Amino acid sequence: MTRLAVIVPCFEEEAVIHHTHEVLGRLLGRMIESGDISDDSYILYVDDGSSDGTWDAIAGISSGSADGDAAPVAAKGIRLSRNFGHQYALLAGMEQVAGECDACVTIDADLQDDPSVIPEMIRAYKRGAEVVYGVRSRRENDGWFKKHSAHAYYRLLNLLGVECIYDHADYRLLGSRALESLLEYGERNVFLRGMVPQLGYRQEKVYYHRGERKEGCSKYPVGKMLEFAADGVTSFSVTPVRMLFWLGLLFMATAIGMGIYVFFRYFKGETIEGWTSLMLSIWFCTGILLFGMGILGEYVGKIYVEVKKRPRYKISETTFIN
Repeated sequence: MTRLAVIVPCFEEEAVIHHTHEVLGRLLGRMIESGDISDDSYILYVDDGSSDGTWDAIAGISSGSADGDAAPVAAKGIRLSRNFGHQYALLAGMEQVAGECDACVTIDADLQDDPSVIPEMIRAYKRGAEVVYGVRSRRENDGWFKKHSAHAYYRLLNLLGVECIYDHADYRLLGSRALESLLEYGERNVFLRGMVPQLGYRQEKVYYHRGERKEGCSKYPVGKMLEFAADGVTSFSVTPVRMLFWLGLLFMATAIGMGIYVFFRYFKGETIEGWTSLMLSIWFCTGILLFGMGILGEYVGKIYVEVKKRPRYKISETTFIN
C-alpha cells in the first residue's frame, strides 16, 4: 500500500496552520480508511524561519497536544535556521521524506491549492505516473495584470527553451523514483518548476479550482515574484546571452551601413546635420550595452553562488529523532 508524505512549507502561517492540519489530516484519514494510502502516511511541516508562533503551533500539532487537534494522521515538523525561501523549504522537506515514502505531495499552507484532488493524484500515481502536476483550471481570482503577466511569462520560458507547465505552481505529486532523481540535482539556484519537467518519467495533470486565502497575506509580493521569474529564466536557459551575440552582430552591420552612408554624403559635399541622431545613437547603444552587461552579470552571479557550494539550507530543530 502507498505510504504518502504531504510536505507543507510554512512561513508566518500561525493564523492558518491549525486549520490546515485539520483539513489535511481529515482528508488523509479518509484516504486511509478507503485503502488509498497506508496508515503510516503523514504530514511534514517545514517552518522556513518564521518569526511568529508558527513553529510552536507545528510542535504542538506534532505532539498531538494542540487544542482542537482532531486529525487522525501523524504529523512531523522541521525548522530551518532562518528564512531560506520557499523553494529551499520544499527541497528540505523532500530530502527529509526521501527513502521513507512511496510518494510525496507538496502543497502550500494556505490551502489555496485545493487539497481535495490529492486522491486523484494518488490514483494517477497508481496508474503509473511518477509526476502528477496540480494545474489551475482557471485564474478568475487573479487580477488582470497578474493573470496576463503569468501567461506571458510561461510563453517567454517556452520561447527560451525552458520546459514548464502552464498554470502550475508547486502543487505536485512525486513518486519515489522521480523524487530520488530530483534530489540528484545539486545546484544552489533552485527552480523546481523548471527542474521537475526535466526528469522525464510518465507525467499526468490534475486540474483544480484555486480558492482564495482565508487568513494571513501572500508571501510573494511583486518584488519576490519578479526575482523568482528571473531565476526561472537564467537557471535554465542561455538564450539571453546568445541574443546579446546576435544583437552585437546587428549593431556591427548597422555601423557599417552608417559608415557607407556618411562617406557617400561626404564625397557629395553635403553637410551632415547629425547632432541629434548622433546623440540618440549614443544613448541607445549605451543602453543596449548596459542591458547586456546586466544579463551577463546575472549569469556570472549565479556561477559565483554555485562555485562556493554553500549549504542550501540548515535545519535548526525537528519534532522527531532522525
